[in-house]
Amino acid sequence: MNLDFASADPARPRPDEIVDGERRRGRGSLSNRSGRFEPQTRTPEDDGWGSAAELPPFRIEVTVERPKTVITRNDSPDISFDRSINPYRGCEHGCVYCFARPTHAYMGLSPGLDFESKLFVKAGAAELLERELGAAGYTPRTIAIGTNTDPYQPIEREHRVMRSVLEVLARANHPVGIVTKSALVTRDIDILAPMAAKGLAKVALSVTTLDPGLARTMEPRASTPKKRLDAIRQLSEAGIPASVMVAPIIPAVNDPELEAILGEAHAAGAREAGYVLLRLPLEVRDLFREWLLEHHPDKLRHVLSLIRSTRGGKDYDAKWGERMTGDGPYAWMIGRRFEIAAERLGFNKTRRRLRTDLFSPPARPGEQLKLL
Repeated sequence: MNLDFASADPARPRPDEIVDGERRRGRGSLSNRSGRFEPQTRTPEDDGWGSAAELPPFRIEVTVERPKTVITRNDSPDISFDRSINPYRGCEHGCVYCFARPTHAYMGLSPGLDFESKLFVKAGAAELLERELGAAGYTPRTIAIGTNTDPYQPIEREHRVMRSVLEVLARANHPVGIVTKSALVTRDIDILAPMAAKGLAKVALSVTTLDPGLARTMEPRASTPKKRLDAIRQLSEAGIPASVMVAPIIPAVNDPELEAILGEAHAAGAREAGYVLLRLPLEVRDLFREWLLEHHPDKLRHVLSLIRSTRGGKDYDAKWGERMTGDGPYAWMIGRRFEIAAERLGFNKTRRRLRTDLFSPPARPGEQLKLL
């Protein structure tokens, strides 16, 4: 295939930057280029002795992190929450399109394979949360979890940071909204169901495709589409408001499935739905191009052309109000398809608003517990 248009782009990774297939087996990224803040970049070279074949595969490395705070604040006008918690940095799911990948560059690591194999656990997150909720002047509003990296990625089975955070929120009657691609969320139904009964919890499952083959290459370590739909069903049956996010919608890759995904999610019990158009900030652009070239080379030009048509001719535009949905005729068509399908199926008839009036702040250190 002639890829002259891409090779003329100095930001496009060279073929020798692609990591050997066996070393990255089960991963979403194909390369591990240095982060943008590093003073040096390194490119592996075969010295003729076959040393490249002896390099070990990318295995999970977990670093314990001890942050000073756990609640992150934001004032973005196009985001529905002003505070969030991310129990982990990096994400083992390995979704090639993940907009959070560039954050690994702040850790001196690659947004590529490092992002999905070098993970950070926020130890003591529950204790920090209890302290922050109990601080004088704290005003409760819904805390969003899963907005950057998935709180139910595989290492949660061992470290259980997310569960400990939920236990604190449940004791304090604090509202929480969760977004995940993992069926592991059903493990915590015993906490979430009582919270939901009080109007304190809701969960959104991100379903990107119904095709297990596409999911395997695009988001290799996330739960299968079938398991995500089953998680929606279990949550709904337990009385926990469950919604579906068709996110991201990738032009000419998964956008033909939009209506089918919504239909399956509604049948499973979801009653709210949303979508996000593919975002390609910073290093994600090149990682996604590599993935297209590897898995869908015949669609490469077409997909990139459609993406640019929704971003004013660029690979990405971070403009508030448009970054989630894009602009232009193609983006408009996606929006109308979503609205028509959602209306036909009965999505979004009502929006569940979580309660804040039940909040009971944890006792501050040294404060005498109130007698009931």
